Amino acid sequence: MRRDVTEIRTMETTKKIPTSLYAEMTPNPAAMKFVADRALITGGLQVEYRSKSEAMGSSALAEELFNFPFVTSVFISGNYVTVLKDESLGWEMIVQQLREYIREWLMENEVAVSAIPADLVNRTREAAEGNDISAKANASSIDYTNFEATEYDDEIRFLLHEYVRPAVESDGGAIDFMAYRDKKVYVQLKGSCSGCPSSTATLKGGIENLLKAKMPDIVEEVVAESV
Repeated sequence: MRRDVTEIRTMETTKKIPTSLYAEMTPNPAAMKFVADRALITGGLQVEYRSKSEAMGSSALAEELFNFPFVTSVFISGNYVTVLKDESLGWEMIVQQLREYIREWLMENEVAVSAIPADLVNRTREAAEGNDISAKANASSIDYTNFEATEYDDEIRFLLHEYVRPAVESDGGAIDFMAYRDKKVYVQLKGSCSGCPSSTATLKGGIENLLKAKMPDIVEEVVAESV
C-alpha cells in the first residue's frame, strides 16, 4: 500500500506544467522579451540580475541563463523574462534555443524567482511606500543619500505609473522613480531600457515632456541612469 502511494506521489512531482512561451523583439537590439502564459514572479514584483552571483539563491532560472556566455542581464517581471546579450552572436542564431530552454525550465518550475534580496527588490506599483533612498543609492551611480523626500514625489510616481509604466513594460523594461530636486526628476531604467539606444529619445521626447506638461514650473528635466 505504501509503495502505491509513493509511486503516485512520484508521478505527481514529475508532472510538467503546461507552458506556452513566445519571443518578442524590443526597441533595444540587445534585448529580447520572452512572454509566458502565466505569472513568473509573485507579489507584483520585478527584479533585474546583472550577474550569476546576483541571481544565486534568488532565481534558479536567471542562474541557468547566465551559463550562456552571451547573456549579460536578466530581468523578470509579471509573465515575462527579458534577456540582454552582448554582441558576440545575433539573435537569429540564439533566440529559438533560448526560447525552448526557458520554456522547458518553466514546465518544470512553477515560478522563476524564489526570493529577492532587499538590494534587488523593486515594487512595480511604486509602492514600497516609496522612499527608501539609502537602499536605492546602493544600486545607483548617483549618490541619493542627501536627497530628501518632497511634496511632489507622490504626484510624480502617479504620473509615471499611469502614463509611462505600461509602455515601458510592454517593451520588456522598467522605470523607477528615484528622487526629485531642483526641478529635476531622477529615474532609473532597467530591463530592455537599460543601455537602449532609443532610451534617450524616449526620455526627452516622451517622459520629460509629459512631466513638464502635467507639472509646469515644477519639472524642467528628467535625468535617467541605467543600472
